[in-house]
Amino acid sequence: MYSEAFCKVYNEFGWNYFPEAFGEQLLAWIDKKGLDVKSSLDLGCGTGVLCEILSARGIKARGMDFSEGMIAIARERAPHIPYDVGDMVVYRPEEKFDLITCTGDALNHIISLGDVEKILENVYGYLNEGGYFVFDILNEKEIPTSEPIELPFSEDVTAWFQITQEQGIVTLSTTVHEKGKEPFTERINETVHDADKVLAMLKRIGYCDITISHQLLENANSNSSTWYITAGKGRTA
Repeated sequence: MYSEAFCKVYNEFGWNYFPEAFGEQLLAWIDKKGLDVKSSLDLGCGTGVLCEILSARGIKARGMDFSEGMIAIARERAPHIPYDVGDMVVYRPEEKFDLITCTGDALNHIISLGDVEKILENVYGYLNEGGYFVFDILNEKEIPTSEPIELPFSEDVTAWFQITQEQGIVTLSTTVHEKGKEPFTERINETVHDADKVLAMLKRIGYCDITISHQLLENANSNSSTWYITAGKGRTA
């Protein structure tokens, strides 16, 4: 999914701001809900930033990503955290978790809505009773399209970033110019999924306490083109 060059740029030149900001909100959300989170799994963990934040709180964190390049960087950053290379559609770890996350539009990388449902079903199976699945999906009405935006990372590295949308497919294009090297372009396609259908899937599978909002926390001043969805797994009598 991601080239080795793109993974390095992602890690070294500034795309960690989202998991860092989200991690702060997630910890506040956990406290507000009064949850006792002892273990967590981040699906589509990228370079492992969110796992590191949760681990620093004392949570037994684990991460999984489809990209071998991202996981290699995550393992280098935090050797004490276990990371897996895998496909969310078929991934089924042996252990269960109190908290499972999947953010940064990771589910929008899954083309088929049927495969999204398989992921939701699988997650329900390795989520502890009383635990929560927290994820996001793109909001079709608020996806910003743009002209190329310049992102000057350093004197030697500049990137151009652009978002385009056509017939439900969102394309994120990043072109990196590094001094002395040939520029390279990475294009990532994402599918916009119907939020109502995703919510119906969650209910059908058996999730409870389902919420959907522009922000994980009320008054968080973080409205975006993303729907944040939280879904719990009830306790049996």
